[in-house]
Amino acid sequence: MISTAIRKRMMLSGRRNVTPQRGLHGIRILLYDNFSHVALKSIHLFKTPNYKANISRAKHPFVTQSSSMDLKALPRHYQENVNNTKCTYRQLGKSGLKVSVPILGCMGIGDQDWVWDWVMEEEESIRLLKAAWDRGINTWDTANVFSNGKSETIIGKAIKEHQIPRHKVVLITKVFCTVGEHGDNAMAYAAPLRGTKEYVNQSGLSRQSIMNNVQASLDRLQTDYIDVLMIHRSDDRVPYEETMEALHDLVRVGKVRYLGASSMWTYQFVQMQHCAEKHGWTKFVCMQNHYNLIYREEEREMNRYCKLTGVGMIPWAPLCRGWLARRLQDSLNGTTQRSQDECFNGSRYIAIREAPDQQIIRRIEEVADSKGWSMVDVALAWLNKRVTSPVVGMRTEMMLDEACAVQGKELTVEEEKYLEELYEPRAISGHA
Repeated sequence: MISTAIRKRMMLSGRRNVTPQRGLHGIRILLYDNFSHVALKSIHLFKTPNYKANISRAKHPFVTQSSSMDLKALPRHYQENVNNTKCTYRQLGKSGLKVSVPILGCMGIGDQDWVWDWVMEEEESIRLLKAAWDRGINTWDTANVFSNGKSETIIGKAIKEHQIPRHKVVLITKVFCTVGEHGDNAMAYAAPLRGTKEYVNQSGLSRQSIMNNVQASLDRLQTDYIDVLMIHRSDDRVPYEETMEALHDLVRVGKVRYLGASSMWTYQFVQMQHCAEKHGWTKFVCMQNHYNLIYREEEREMNRYCKLTGVGMIPWAPLCRGWLARRLQDSLNGTTQRSQDECFNGSRYIAIREAPDQQIIRRIEEVADSKGWSMVDVALAWLNKRVTSPVVGMRTEMMLDEACAVQGKELTVEEEKYLEELYEPRAISGHA
């Protein structure tokens, strides 16, 4: 017999007739036209276990409202998966790919001999990657140039060492910069290296450079494919057609699944997207630009274009290299390795102006204190409302927990205005 619930689903109007067919795995409903007797549609109604819900959505936000499954009825490893997932996930632009919020920035994973001494060495880096995975942060952003390839190498080792299923982690890496093949810090020597016999075709966005560098990244990551390959910057020395066709070919053969781009002028990004669309090639699904409460120049054009065309935004430096995560006086006193580097060696991208930047940081402190939040909560709550997911560099498990704790926290309209109103335009930073 067919249940009353199923019969209700079978009630259709018009000139259709329904014929139920019971099978081993449930019931199939065939919809026929009464006049032509042609089957219009086939609907499968599968049998499901009769689980009783005894758990609220508020306690377990990762169980959908329509779920009637008791977590206790699940195998232990599934229970742990639900209970240990501390972050949420968002769709990357108009693509079907979902990324974690936040994304783990891996610039600080690699080798202290690279450029900055705040970079973590291999053992510490692998522990951090495992801790991120355990919390559900399954999207890791690196680049071929980070620690001269060592960042990619460590990520590949971490996945193998901890037996993390490759298809369950989203790896983002980039192509554009020079990577030294002899363990040299190629980033520091990029200009002279580009003109040598060994490196003349190992940087930029020519077809030769892209193919060479992507294969090297695959080898270091110990993987057959890259989930999201980003161009680290634009390269006006190479025709857009050459770059976009090479990237499309990598997608076509399965070495890359999605494409993205990082900081550049909006007109450059628009032209590259148009080039791909014109030729039927793969377009970029995301933009990783420089964006935070004290650097908002991207709001003028790039952010608007991305929202208009459905391109996901995953900004770098969302906490302005820590300035928005700690009290101003701590940063000025150089109480961390990163802040010491910023204060005593100079900022790599933007200098922190006394006005209005320091004033904005103090306002972040005020809002955090008034709400009982951390400064990270305030800075990321403001940003999460405007982008897909921020790329956050983290060094400790406490930082991982702090970044995940932002989920569900929202600022009021008045608080947002209070944080934004002091902003003043500044020189463009981060473009090639």
